Amino acid sequence: MLTRRHFELLAGTGLVGLAATTLAGRTASAETAKTLRIGYQKAGLLAVARRETSIEKRLAADGVAVTWVEFAAGPPLLEALNVRAIDFGWTGDAPPIFAQAAGANLVYVGAAPSNGKGEAIIVKDGSPVKAVADLKGKKIAVTKGSSAHNLLVAALEKAGIAFADITPVYLSPADAAAAFASDSVDAWSIWDPFLALAEARQPVRLLTTTADTIAVNTYLLANKTFAGANPAIVTKTIAGLGDTADWANAHRSDVAAALTEITGVPSGPQTVAVERAVYGILPLTDEIIAGQQVTADRFFKLGLIPKPITVSDAVWSAPKA
Repeated sequence: MLTRRHFELLAGTGLVGLAATTLAGRTASAETAKTLRIGYQKAGLLAVARRETSIEKRLAADGVAVTWVEFAAGPPLLEALNVRAIDFGWTGDAPPIFAQAAGANLVYVGAAPSNGKGEAIIVKDGSPVKAVADLKGKKIAVTKGSSAHNLLVAALEKAGIAFADITPVYLSPADAAAAFASDSVDAWSIWDPFLALAEARQPVRLLTTTADTIAVNTYLLANKTFAGANPAIVTKTIAGLGDTADWANAHRSDVAAALTEITGVPSGPQTVAVERAVYGILPLTDEIIAGQQVTADRFFKLGLIPKPITVSDAVWSAPKA
């Protein structure tokens, strides 16, 4: 059911009309779709795939059109996925855990490498904070439910600092950038290209990165009802993203130029972000799912999600050819 809260979350993303259309057309949900609605962020593989039309090329023979809807972060993207305002999307590791704990109607359909060196906890260069252990008692900006949230939790755990011993300041990336610049917070946990932008705007120090802290992945997700009714579309979409990943790894300067055009991020920071990115599509192995389960269990232990979840319950099984 689409609630007032859902419409408030969708407002400003251009999705209210799509959500209304979803309500009106729900009776046709069991039929093979003629349009695939993809939620994406202004960074990463999906943004490149949109420009390269790799998914459109895979689906053209089936007469399936593709529409694209932009989001600032993973949590609102998954809200839209849950209510069938979009059909497919990509996020970091944490948003699907929060969504599954809330009973969202979604499934994992694939994985990709993590942000790795492109996600970090940073402080200004003159900060007295020299290591993650020094964050005790400090205010840290982070987007709630994001992959950077998981990085913060895991880094504190590794340093022997209780999450209750810091003050998380939950902000969108844009608001967090302003808070960091004005010294309203002591540190910031954030991902590229926002990380690269912060590094370009002022001298900063990286306390730790995802690559140095925790083994995680990012994920391709689909609305569960859509995936069940349209397995071929999901499979071909994943293949199209594989095409994009192959191209991106071989054409990084072109990727940087494309993302500069898409995002408006200056070419310098965008090039930095692209050079440290890892592009690829991975199957959902038992090892990957087990790693995601560790994150889910950590979040429940800290009271960040209301109940324990079993990640494998939300893993899609593609039909065998």
